[in-house]
Amino acid sequence: MTLRTSPLDAAHRALGAKMVPFGGWDMPLSYPAGTLAEHRSCRQGAVAFDVSHLGTVRITGPEALDRLQAALTNDLTKVGPGRAQYTHLLDPADASVVDDIIVWWVDDERFDVMPNASNTDGVVGALGEGAVDVTAERAIIALQGPAARRLLAPIWPEAAAIGRFHVITASWDGVECTVAGTGYTGEDGLEVAVPAEHAGAFWDAVLAAGFEPAGLGARDTLRLEAGLPLHGHELGAGITPLQAGLGWVVAWDKGDFRGRAALDAEREAGVARRLRALTIEGRRPPRADQVVLVDGQAAGVITSGNFSPILEQGIALAFCPPEVAIGDTVAIDVRGEAVAATVVKPPFVTATPSEPVA
Repeated sequence: MTLRTSPLDAAHRALGAKMVPFGGWDMPLSYPAGTLAEHRSCRQGAVAFDVSHLGTVRITGPEALDRLQAALTNDLTKVGPGRAQYTHLLDPADASVVDDIIVWWVDDERFDVMPNASNTDGVVGALGEGAVDVTAERAIIALQGPAARRLLAPIWPEAAAIGRFHVITASWDGVECTVAGTGYTGEDGLEVAVPAEHAGAFWDAVLAAGFEPAGLGARDTLRLEAGLPLHGHELGAGITPLQAGLGWVVAWDKGDFRGRAALDAEREAGVARRLRALTIEGRRPPRADQVVLVDGQAAGVITSGNFSPILEQGIALAFCPPEVAIGDTVAIDVRGEAVAATVVKPPFVTATPSEPVA
């Protein structure tokens, strides 16, 4: 299979990025500084991620809102134009999460639906006629970290001032872009959709302003420290929003939506498992697919695990029996050794306060 490339592909290679396949795209895993340094830069300063592999599915027109309301779990009328919302697209048969999505409600009749990379075609199909994949027309650059707004303000004050989960269209150097106060690191920041032909100039400008380039390796360790789910791990086939502890993404009072009947049934019966956050003592990282032991018996499975650069210990997300509660002690089977783990309330690491914008 031929991998797709970002409009910034040449820029990454010029910076010495390590490129890897991800969701059908060839994307930077890390730069010469390394994942740990990039991770710490995001927690302590500001970084720029190329996340152009994410999809953009555009729906426009007077019926767009009603179509999204019928397809997705959350209720867009709770936000309105100029806002972003996190939501799920469910499988009608079992209410498992086909994709978790951010919707940018750009103006009255334009919605940019942002699926995960490998799910874009499926989301287009689920949303039906009129849903247009415009992924190839733009790059998306995520500017994240406590210094992100301060560094951006001198070159683009309008974007630097955007509120959390707000969306605007704004001009940078004469180029119209879409900006959202969103991200996937647990830190403050924003994401910018730049027309593909201007992406390189914008990337160069933010690096010159003081942002450090960061790859998908750091993005993954950052999202794990923030306790954020990743599709294909904490969400996906056989996993419902209720099992993932994301019932707040479901607008139970908005009427029917795709997958509602199956989700209602699970809500009534109760979930058979629940996603929990685990910490272990020491630097040994737990890994996906390792077994969780409760009272010495196999009872769950790790979905994501790694070493936390900030906490300097192992952390994980895992599905456990619903009776396993915060504060309990369980164990992880690490190559035949039962390693003690504590169930904690996520996030593992809280966001650093944003630096003031002069």
